[in-house]
Amino acid sequence: MKRLLTAILWACLALTAAAQCPLKNTAFSAGEDLKYQLYFNWKFIWIKAGTANLNISSATYKGKSAFRCHLITKGSRRTDKFFVMRDTLLSYITPDLIPLYYRKGAFEGKRYNVDELWYTYPANGTHLEQRFLNHRGEETRQQRDLTECAFDMVSMLLRARSFDPSAFQEGQHIKFQMADGHKVSEETLIYRGKKKFKMEDEDITYRCLVFSFVEYDGKKEKDIVTFYVTDDANHLPVRLDLYLRFGTAKAYLQKAAGIRNPQTSIIRK
Repeated sequence: MKRLLTAILWACLALTAAAQCPLKNTAFSAGEDLKYQLYFNWKFIWIKAGTANLNISSATYKGKSAFRCHLITKGSRRTDKFFVMRDTLLSYITPDLIPLYYRKGAFEGKRYNVDELWYTYPANGTHLEQRFLNHRGEETRQQRDLTECAFDMVSMLLRARSFDPSAFQEGQHIKFQMADGHKVSEETLIYRGKKKFKMEDEDITYRCLVFSFVEYDGKKEKDIVTFYVTDDANHLPVRLDLYLRFGTAKAYLQKAAGIRNPQTSIIRK
């Protein structure tokens, strides 16, 4: 279930760039609301595992205009019998997509953890203040200075949707810096090319860009998530296939409201 949440956030590409990294937002506007249905394969039967909701609104952060992004994931009553999941993520970013603040409260199983990040931008760099609260109530804090940009899961999702993938070649590896409440790590996505995808139980077909999020065992790559992102200016994640240690899961976009750009990736209704 934890990777179902993470996968929605991986479902756009990202590039490493210079400190502060302002970027023109071309993909979304305040009022966007995305709803996902999550499924899990249990003994060859697909069951509803929960829902996820991503909402973007206008806000003010420390007296300045910002976007506020709120993501909530919730397991179904059926899956609660095996594993409880209630995750809430909050992110503030500038209008030109620079991260300002991030918080993740994760209630998974019987544990509740909190990650927090505060971003500031001294000359020629990025300063992170990191806080992590574990399920035992133990708090750790640290500060970190970087010469390049770092992003949390939510700010990366928002920023990445405005990148132009037209120059990508099939098989290209894309690396970037990801931060949470206690670490910064380099992550890898692989561009798999373009495919058409028909939405389950709906007469809608999308033209998509396909990516894989991978982990490494030595030099061996292992696909963790394969995801489909609309091949238009919105770059909406519409399908995610997850390969878990204990089975397979999927996520499908169920409803999208407040979309900024024409959905030209829909080729059949």
